[in-house]
Amino acid sequence: MARRERIEQRGRKAGQAVAPKRDVQSRFNGAFRRLFTETAEDRAHADELDPPRPFIEHFIDLRNCIVHCAAAWVAAMLVVAPFAPKLIALLEWPLKSSGLAEQGVSVQGLEVGVGFSLFMTTMLWGGTILALPALLYFVFRFVFPGLRRHERNLILFTLGAGVVLFLGGVFLCFSFTLRLALQALMAINAWMQVPVEVLQAEPYISFVLKILLAFGLAFQFPLVLLALGWLGIVSAASLRKRRGVAIIGIFVVAMFLTPPDPLSQIVMAVPMCLLYELTIILVRLREKVAAAPAEA
Repeated sequence: MARRERIEQRGRKAGQAVAPKRDVQSRFNGAFRRLFTETAEDRAHADELDPPRPFIEHFIDLRNCIVHCAAAWVAAMLVVAPFAPKLIALLEWPLKSSGLAEQGVSVQGLEVGVGFSLFMTTMLWGGTILALPALLYFVFRFVFPGLRRHERNLILFTLGAGVVLFLGGVFLCFSFTLRLALQALMAINAWMQVPVEVLQAEPYISFVLKILLAFGLAFQFPLVLLALGWLGIVSAASLRKRRGVAIIGIFVVAMFLTPPDPLSQIVMAVPMCLLYELTIILVRLREKVAAAPAEA
């Protein structure tokens, strides 16, 4: 009798331990369904999202969107303009951190108009990046009336995650990859007996900006797959089945987007492969949550 009571007591304790876990999981599933899946209430009010309007009203909305985007872009460029010299100095940091500056390598202008050219380049690139959140806001405010609630939530989540991934790719490139790439390229120059001590300002700044942009954009690829998976266009099983092809494609893309040294390609490709695996896990999580009501 005492043994049976001990077994029943352990069973009750185990049930009490499992209950909070199930409660947390059910709350997560419910929050996920409310945010990213279509509900019966959404289907009932689908016709109210974007009622039919004359073509001229859509044209006016498009015109306002373009005007607002242009105004935000110009305002951002004006904000960035006074900081152009500091941004140029910041872009020269990878060269200094690589130790090449101590070896006599420096960035110099060789034309009389190089200062103005760098000022315009910095203002255009910096203004575009600074205005990007506002540009996306105006564009999606124009598009949102035709989208359903869960589609809007998915797009907002994707945009937020996209900003984080873009900044992560830029940070990885700026703090690590550029330094290695510059060292590797200078070593190749020395090996070919064509040492370089003076770097032209415009080609150098263009090189740095292109590599930073390439890393930021490359880190958006898994996010596209995640959005397609959450919309049900691709499945976790299909992503797993094509894992080998995806890894080969990632390394091929990294080969074209990075400087011609293997280390830079690996630094870009390995995080992208890890993000691909994370995408499979998140898509599978979405599939489990979407199937939970049917399994109940």
